[in-house]
Amino acid sequence: MTNSNNIRVMLTKEEISAKVSELGARITEDFKGKDLLLIGVLKGSFVFMADLVRAIDLPIVMDFISAKSYFGTTSSGVVDVKFDTHIEFGGKTVMLVEDILDTGKTLSVLKQMLLTRGASDVKIVTFLDKPSRRTIDIKPDYCCYTIEDRFVVGYGLDYDEQYRNLDYLGEIILDK
Repeated sequence: MTNSNNIRVMLTKEEISAKVSELGARITEDFKGKDLLLIGVLKGSFVFMADLVRAIDLPIVMDFISAKSYFGTTSSGVVDVKFDTHIEFGGKTVMLVEDILDTGKTLSVLKQMLLTRGASDVKIVTFLDKPSRRTIDIKPDYCCYTIEDRFVVGYGLDYDEQYRNLDYLGEIILDK
């Protein structure tokens, strides 16, 4: 267990807001004239996705899927899909919205699942990219920040289901 005294601020609420607005404008430009289908990966993406959809000036259909591979600070290596989307997306471009692209296992499994179900393309949109931890060859199509190998919380990201409600991104400083 940790407390807020063990969290170092990495990105402020204002920095995050500006970057998400910038990303929303880029997606708006790239998909002008098209309808978007966004699927958020629960639970971590919910804060980022809420801000992102408000920053995109296009018609949007959205849903959520729940998939988990982390327990505490460790990836189990197994992707567990608990809650699935019920939206028909055959022949459409789908944007998978995630809080962090880390090992790549979760997004790789979800991307393949959506393509198998008939999506014409699946784009990866992530708040954070942590390429140093990647074990699967997958890259985000859209990303707010690339970070080093740090354990971060806030803005939807958690440590044992805590700290998602922080309006900033912080690094957990674990006691050794």
